[in-house]
Amino acid sequence: MALKIKKGDQVIVTTGRDKGKTGEVTKVMPKESKVIVQGINMVKRHTKPSQASAGGIVSKEAPIHVSNVAHIDPKSGKATRVCFKVNDGRKVRVAVKSGEAIDK
Repeated sequence: MALKIKKGDQVIVTTGRDKGKTGEVTKVMPKESKVIVQGINMVKRHTKPSQASAGGIVSKEAPIHVSNVAHIDPKSGKATRVCFKVNDGRKVRVAVKSGEAIDK
């Protein structure tokens, strides 16, 4: 299944404990239909010390399902759905609310 969200997109969380927070997508996992958003869905992991890092309690982002995030409209800054349109022979992602192109 092709996702309409890509790495580097600005998204807003629509459900869960981080509802209303915004962030940038740092990783996309299309097989699991999940994304990792910077600063969202933070969890604590207890890690053993290694040569690379000291041990202790480390905070990191956990994956969040794509159905729980939405694109941010470039014009209004609110959540929007995404559709595809062909523009000058190129397939571009377009925000449904404003009609503004998301791809540069």
